[in-house]
This record gives sequence, structure tokens and C-alpha cells, in this order.
Amino acid sequence: MNIVRRFLEYLDGLSARELVLKTVYIAGVLSAIVILAAALLMRKILTDIPSVDKLDEYTPSLTTYVYDINNNVIAEFSVEKRAILPLSKIPVDMQNAVIAMEDRNFFRHWGISPRGIARALLRDILHRRTAQGGSTLTQQLSKLIFLKPEKTITRKIKEMVLALQIERNFSKREILALYLNQIYFGAGVYGVQSASKLYFGKDVSEMTLGECSLLTGLIPSPERFSPLNNPERSKQRRRLVLQRMLAENYITQAEAEAAAAEPIPTEKSSMFASHAAYFVEYVRQQLEPKYGIAQLWKGGMKIYTTLDLSMQIPAEEIMEKNLSRHDEAAAKLLAEAPKPENEGEEPEVVKATAPLQGAFLILDTRTGAIKAMIGGRNFRDSKFNRATQSARQAGSTFKPFVWMSALMSGYTPATIIDDSPMAYYYDGKDWRLLEGATDQYSIDMAIQPFLGDKDFKIWVPNNYDGKFRGRITLRHGLEASRNLASIFLVTRIGPTLVADVGHRAGIKRHLEAVPSIGLGTSLVSTIEMASAFSTFANGGIHAAPFGVLRVTDNGGRVLEEAVPEETEAFSPQLSYVLVNMMKGVVQRGTGAYASRLKRPLAGKTGTTQDSKDMWFIGMTPDLTAAAWMGYDDMSSLTMQDWTGGGTVVPWWTEIMEVVLKDQPVRDFQVPEGVVFVTVDRETGKLSLPTCPAKNKLLEAFIKGTEPKEFCDAVH
Repeated sequence: MNIVRRFLEYLDGLSARELVLKTVYIAGVLSAIVILAAALLMRKILTDIPSVDKLDEYTPSLTTYVYDINNNVIAEFSVEKRAILPLSKIPVDMQNAVIAMEDRNFFRHWGISPRGIARALLRDILHRRTAQGGSTLTQQLSKLIFLKPEKTITRKIKEMVLALQIERNFSKREILALYLNQIYFGAGVYGVQSASKLYFGKDVSEMTLGECSLLTGLIPSPERFSPLNNPERSKQRRRLVLQRMLAENYITQAEAEAAAAEPIPTEKSSMFASHAAYFVEYVRQQLEPKYGIAQLWKGGMKIYTTLDLSMQIPAEEIMEKNLSRHDEAAAKLLAEAPKPENEGEEPEVVKATAPLQGAFLILDTRTGAIKAMIGGRNFRDSKFNRATQSARQAGSTFKPFVWMSALMSGYTPATIIDDSPMAYYYDGKDWRLLEGATDQYSIDMAIQPFLGDKDFKIWVPNNYDGKFRGRITLRHGLEASRNLASIFLVTRIGPTLVADVGHRAGIKRHLEAVPSIGLGTSLVSTIEMASAFSTFANGGIHAAPFGVLRVTDNGGRVLEEAVPEETEAFSPQLSYVLVNMMKGVVQRGTGAYASRLKRPLAGKTGTTQDSKDMWFIGMTPDLTAAAWMGYDDMSSLTMQDWTGGGTVVPWWTEIMEVVLKDQPVRDFQVPEGVVFVTVDRETGKLSLPTCPAKNKLLEAFIKGTEPKEFCDAVH
């Protein structure tokens, strides 16, 4: 108070002229302070503003697209779903709608609108809110690309300065193109191209006036005005856009009314539907380590794959339908199963801890290209790919490797083999055949003295039906999938050769060279089995499976291109003789259900112990398809005809009926050096006119190995 009193007394002592001079001086000092403070503030603001020169080099986060063999989009890898288009590819209606709604003076202003800014400031003062609104398209663009989405006066000043710089360095058309490719339209998509695909399932160039106006209406608040979230509010926004366009003379009244009557989308386009999710993940796992996360997810690459959606989609639908039906049958059986009489006893039927699972794969027989891949029933529930990652026992589907080993060892389809009881014992180093034990009684007598010995291990294999057919032909053993015939062969040709044949055919995993290898006890994957079978169908040439044809960057430069990897594994003659026997599996054997396709097919069914795994792998000269089903927890469920032939073959056939409907009907090519003679199917001997007609079979042999003896007239 003393200071103020003294200052007033000081002023009273001044003359009028001195008082004016002092006032001017004080005002000047205060003005200088304000100007200096403002200058320092502006300097701080302007030093934080990025250079618009970088806009020329600006590359937003782009979407990487994955295509099938017919250039249909399968999936996208993206942080932000976005595609960049030149203005010439964007409909004029879309351009006009955005200008009419967002900035009608766009082509007349120089980056900012003083009137708009003044109007926004007044509204902000009246409503006591921080600076907002009044932005031109150029200001919005500067905010989208360069600035954080904060609502402050500082950011507003930066936005205006940047807008002025952008206008000075770029044409109006360039600015509009950048804006239309950058703006957010909801659901994770940026730019008009991605928005058009999301909401309408079409290219932006195909959009109607109604669709252009609907998209434009989303810009202020995409989630709030989305037709997927609020159809009525979306329609109101579309009408408002059309009214603005009409007021600016961009459209006529009739055009506005017609556009307002167009239906609006109620769900995301099927172009964004998830098909082949396991295959897409299989591709990602291959490419991400090679190109890096940033390039794959933000680089706008184009990945062209071997997959065919026309095969993939029906395969997914049919497999799911059939596995659901088996789930229902299993649940019914469980409900009807008798409960244990005593506490602690195991129930007769054990419930699985998860739904029945399946895998399905189609390969191009000649190239190894993956045409369809299903790794499970629901990728969201389980990303574990049962087509490529799962290791399961192959069961009887492994027998063709035993039969190929036999052919390589001099056997023919007419060679007589034994389907009789046998037993093995373990001597501490190896499994050995129990000599002389050729029937169940002699086996029981031979092992009787060792039953109490913990160190004595014995293995007594059996056929699925518990019966024995005695002396049968090599062909008969494969068609009827006789376990003991397979073990008979392994014993004589050696399990090491069988394992080697499996590896040469295309199996990568370790195969244990033991007598039980002939029953498919080693662990394999669906893709390995399909690849190995296709080796036989391809005349002995192994073509490694692959899924990616070509990869390009966002400029179209080819980064990689696939070259089929082929290896000669077996002779064409041996391969054809084996495939010809496998055709009998479909014609007369355990895979006979597939014969309704009425075309040349070769294949093999498989069921592992306790029905834990069920298989069918079938081949044409062009396609090899493998199907597996079972429980992830290795549960088994005993029910009528719970075998590969009775469960998997029907849905494999249903899928292939769709897949093959437009494929040419072709038989497997007969190589030079293969001859055909008519044999008696029971004895394998040459057939005479007097032999029973029902037993006559035209059999394939490598020239010089055909039988020389004739069959008896009467069996």
C-alpha cells in the first residue's frame, strides 16, 4: 500500500506534459514485453512444426493383400487398412460430396478460412470449449498427417500454418487426393478405396452416388454414423450430404432422391470375411521372418498364393457340417452308454475334452501347389494348424510306403503274401519274430512261460476285424488293408527300407524303423502325407508343397517368385504299379465310398488303434487331397463304423465332388515298360478262359515281372 501511495504522490507531482511522456513510455515497455512474449511463443510453436517438404515422400501405413490363384482377396495384413489411389480413380461424385460437406470453398481459399475460424472461435467462446471446428480440408489433412489429435490453441495455430505451407507447395488436386486416401472411415479402414471394399464389397470406381454420399457422411464420426452400427442415423447423414450437394449444384433433385432411396449395407462385405485363416497364418509364418514385421504389416505388399477359394470355401463348409454331425452322434452315444456299476470303474465310453477336430489339404499333384488348407474347425478358438503342425499316427494310410518298398524288392501285385497270426518278442536290442508261432494257440503256448517276466516284452499284432485271410495277393492285402500282411512284408524287406521310402516320398519327420512301422505307428503330419502320396501320383517325382507364387512391393517390384522344387524319388514304372493297386482301394476296398465320383481315383484309408485317428488320402492325376479327423486330446470313441473308411471318406468325397466337378476326367498315365495281363485275383496267376469270370482282373506289371503260371480252372 505504501508503494502505491508513493507512486500516486509521484504522479501528482508531475506536470501534464511529463505525465503524458511517462504514460507513453510505460505503454511502450508493456507493448514490447507483450510482443516479445508473443514472438517467443510463436517461435516455440513454429519450431515444432514439421516440414511439409516431407509430404512428397509421405508413405502412410499401407495394407498388404493376400490373393488366391484367381486374384481374389483372401486376407489382409495391416495395422491400418488402407490403399492409395490417384484422384483419377476416385469417382467425381465422391470428390464433390466431400467438398460440399467438408469444405465448399476448397477451390477458392488459400488453405484457411478466416470466416470459418472466426465462426468457430465465437462458438468456442460461447460454449467455453477449446478451439475446434472451422477447419478446411487442407487443415484437416495437416492435422491427420503431421499433428496429434489434441484440442489446444497451440495445435490450432500449427494446423493453420501447416495448411498455408501445404497450399503453397501442392496443387488443389494433389491435396484432395491425399485427403481422400488418408481420411478414417471406421472399422480400422482408411481411405475411400478400403472403405468402399468394407461397406460395399466393390472397387471405389464402381460406387454409386448414394454410396459416395453415405461414405462422406461418416467422416465427422465414423463409428457413430456407421450403417453397421446405426442404420437410421447413417441414412440421415446421407440425406444431409445429398442436400449439400444439391445446394452446390453438383447433382439434380432427381439424382438426390434416387440416391437417398438406395439400400444401405447392414454387414461387412464378404471381401472382408475370413476364409483360409490357417493358410493365411501359414503364409505369414513364412514371410514375416523374411521381410520383417514392418514391411509385411505396413508395406502394402501383394502376396499372390496358390490357394483356390473355389475349392477352399466349400471344403470348409462341408467339413464343418460333417464334423458337427459326428459330434452329435458321439454325444448321443455318450448319453446312451451304460454307467459303471461300481465306483472307480472306467466308463465304457469316455467323453472327449474338446470337440472333434479335422484337417484337410489339397495339393496340385504335379507342382506341389497348395490349393486348399484347413487346419481346424475354428481359427479363433485354436490357431494350432492340424494340417501342418499336428503330428499324428498315420495308421493304415502308411501302408503304401510298405507296398512301394515291396515293389522295389522284387514283389509284384500278384505276389502271394501271408495274412496270418504272428508274434514278436524284444531281445533287449531288437524286435524279433517268434518262430513257429503261426496261429493263436501256438502263440499262447510260446509266451506262456514268460507272462510273469517283466523284462520279457511281446507284441501280438492283429487285424482290425480280428480275422485272418491266410495266403493273399499283394494287391488284396492293400485293398483290404490287412495289418498282418503289412507286418509280413516289413519283416521280409526290413523296416529300414520302409522308413527310407517314406522319407524319399516326402515325409520329413523321423520314422522309427521297427516292425510296427507297417501299421503307421510313427507320427506324421497331414501335409507330409499328402505330399508323399502326390509323389506316387506324379510318376515318382516329389514336388515340395508351397503356398506363395509371387510377392511384390507396393510399387509392383517382384520380391520373390516361386519355382517348384522337384526331386526324382521313384521310377515311373514302380509308381504307376503302386497307384494302380491303390485304385483298387477305391474300386473294391476300404475307400469304396469315393467310387461314386465316377472318375479314376487312387487312395488309402487309415484308422489308428482305438480309433484315435481317421484318415483318407485320395489322388487324381491332377490333385491329391488328404483328410484327417480325431480329437486333440487323443481321445477315442467306439461307435459303429468309426473308421477312416466309414467316417472320413464320405466327407472327403462330398468335398471332392464340388472340387472336381469342373476338372477334366483323366486317368493316370501309363509309362513305358508297364504291361497289362489278366490275372486271377485270388491266386495272382494268369487267368484262363475257364477260370471264374468274377476273379479276373487286368493287372499292371513292370515288363518281365508278370506271372508265368496259369490259374487252376476251379478254385
